[in-house]
Amino acid sequence: MAEKQKKIRGIICALAGGTAWGFSGACGQYIFANCQMNSGTLASIRMLGAGILLCIFNLIVRRKTMFDIWKHPVDATRLVLFALGGLMFTQYAYLTAIGYSNSGTATVLQNLGIILLMIVTCILDKKLPMKTEIMGAVLALAGVFLLATHGNPADLVISGDALRWGLIAAVALSCYTLLPRGLLEKWGTLVVVGFAMLIGGIVLSCGFRIWEEPMYYGWNILAALAVIVVIGTLAAFSLYLQGVSDIGPIKASMLGCVEPVVATILSTVWLGTIFAVIDLAGFVLIIGSVLLVSVKKEPGRKS
Repeated sequence: MAEKQKKIRGIICALAGGTAWGFSGACGQYIFANCQMNSGTLASIRMLGAGILLCIFNLIVRRKTMFDIWKHPVDATRLVLFALGGLMFTQYAYLTAIGYSNSGTATVLQNLGIILLMIVTCILDKKLPMKTEIMGAVLALAGVFLLATHGNPADLVISGDALRWGLIAAVALSCYTLLPRGLLEKWGTLVVVGFAMLIGGIVLSCGFRIWEEPMYYGWNILAALAVIVVIGTLAAFSLYLQGVSDIGPIKASMLGCVEPVVATILSTVWLGTIFAVIDLAGFVLIIGSVLLVSVKKEPGRKS
């Protein structure tokens, strides 16, 4: 494939992956608004569904090597830690944040995890942050301040639970990014994510005893669940990772910032969520901070 065509494909795939994630968040908000499903049950169904489908795909494509990771105790332990402390933590925290607020706000707050990741990376590498990274952190704090208070520090306009779980989702995102370092390159993204989804889904399902939940959902809820599992998880991961492969992690992560934009637009147009102008200003500041941190001269990382 010509280099220009590869670049175009990468841009389209990265944008499509971010769009799929944003659509998935809006579907989560739709489910919470139209039935009594809690975030634990939804996260369990999402992870189990995606994990089973990914493992079936891996069995078809790489049956001989799929289980090799379990022959290495250190890597197997890291996989379980990633499944529980990374993927499961991220899915549950993000969906809980949506339940307490909306998909746009939850997605924007979750993206603060990239700022936390920058801080942790600087500490681990024992280096000072770049000027753009410092500016990004300042913009992120300003954006959270506007979202939480609308400029009045004496008045919290967002619910405490929404802010708390949004910030927890940001911590979860940074854990999700740090924990699988080395595993993805060594064993393959689809194998690692497939097993992690399955493990996290099983543990979360047992923790919330989802078999005791009433599962009499209408076609609209079932359709939203299918979108979250197939489009918001399988397709989103595959498209985004193709984008990373074609254009690199820095450009892909920047294009992936379309996710909170899509989530906000769908939350407004489809679900009727009303955002104040100052909320949108906070969104812009946080998204801008993520873009600043993502733009680096040195090799970047997937955010």
